[in-house]
Amino acid sequence: MKHQPALFLVVLFLSSCATSPTGRSQLMIVSPEQAISASRQAYVQTLQPLAKEGKIDADPLMAERVRYVSGRIIGQAVMLFPHTGSWDWTVKVINDPKTVNAWCMAGGKIAVYSGLIIKLNPTDDELAQVMAHEIAHALANHSAEKMSVALASQIGIMGVAVATANSDYGSAAMTGSVLAAALAVQLPNSRTAETEADQIGIELAARAGYNPYAAVSLWQKMEQVGSRSPVEFLSTHPSPGNRQAALLSLAPRYMAFYQDRSYRPMYLFRQ
Repeated sequence: MKHQPALFLVVLFLSSCATSPTGRSQLMIVSPEQAISASRQAYVQTLQPLAKEGKIDADPLMAERVRYVSGRIIGQAVMLFPHTGSWDWTVKVINDPKTVNAWCMAGGKIAVYSGLIIKLNPTDDELAQVMAHEIAHALANHSAEKMSVALASQIGIMGVAVATANSDYGSAAMTGSVLAAALAVQLPNSRTAETEADQIGIELAARAGYNPYAAVSLWQKMEQVGSRSPVEFLSTHPSPGNRQAALLSLAPRYMAFYQDRSYRPMYLFRQ
């Protein structure tokens, strides 16, 4: 019986595999459903104090612009990934002129910092690339994947707790998951995850009617701003030297979607 926790861990890791939209194998100690539940709580805990300070959607015009662009992209996301139609998609603008950042938690919980708009001065096409890229992270379950990595160091303790039927395990695991969900948006993405988000995001934006070549000009702006002052976005979204070249090679593939003038659905956010 003394080997029970170790056996539990082996079974857990073997059964914790998933596949991303690009066909990549992913480790999922935290399931997408658990990540969505934890992210819902983490999102509230993250934004609540900022709302009390009047820092959420402080500029109505900026907030409306972000919601409009996001709504067009989410409309395409729901078409391509129908299960996301049940997500409670939410987009909030955090009033922080010095921070160039944006993120999307599992389940479509999105935040954009006003500094991204102010410092980058993006066109709608470029803003769409940011939003589509972040949404792509959620579609590819990157939040759950990063949460799984963050929790992996604790898995031995959790395994022992389960194996010994510790009654406090459930609440402790959930608390840890909520913390991991909050930390996941601050942890650097892997280069593989970034490549996936670039590929999925540029297609989503093109399908929503935004120029795919804007992905290249966006990163040019991001690096120009980053050369003058630290950019939070670059700390969680590493930019290898060949990224712009890779995006440039992807853009022609999706021009037909961008030029298509057929109906483009718009996601309507709940008030």
